[in-house]
Amino acid sequence: MLLSDIGSRRIAPTGVDGYERSRSIAKRRLTLPKQCFGKSHVPLSPAVRAGDFVYVSGQVPVGSDGLVVKGGIAEQTEQVLQNVKAALALAGCTMDDVVKTTVWLEDARDFGIFNTVYAKHFPKDPPARTTVESRLMIDIKIEVEAVAYRPV
Repeated sequence: MLLSDIGSRRIAPTGVDGYERSRSIAKRRLTLPKQCFGKSHVPLSPAVRAGDFVYVSGQVPVGSDGLVVKGGIAEQTEQVLQNVKAALALAGCTMDDVVKTTVWLEDARDFGIFNTVYAKHFPKDPPARTTVESRLMIDIKIEVEAVAYRPV
């Protein structure tokens, strides 16, 4: 695919049972105000809208001071989900619009505490979720990425 072709993508090839469908994907980068994500200079967009979907990059438990929050998995989970919420807000979305999350826990034994905090942010109709144990950056116990759906 050429860079110039990014605005339109073929879903089904021409001639498959006489069926052809194309869809234009509007892509717009959402820039998060510096005060929301601290002093990090990581080369990524906090969130990207592609059509009716909003993709939130993996969020870590970093406060507005650019430092990892103090405390255990409960405090880190709360900060991460607040960061997800802030990124979603850039696209006019809320946690109710989230359809899928992927969660990385540094220690699977933290699952129970993490799950209690997570449930408070998704009290009704929680999104699909994948949770895995993974080695994370120093002092980080959790990372969460999210996909939201909100028609433009």
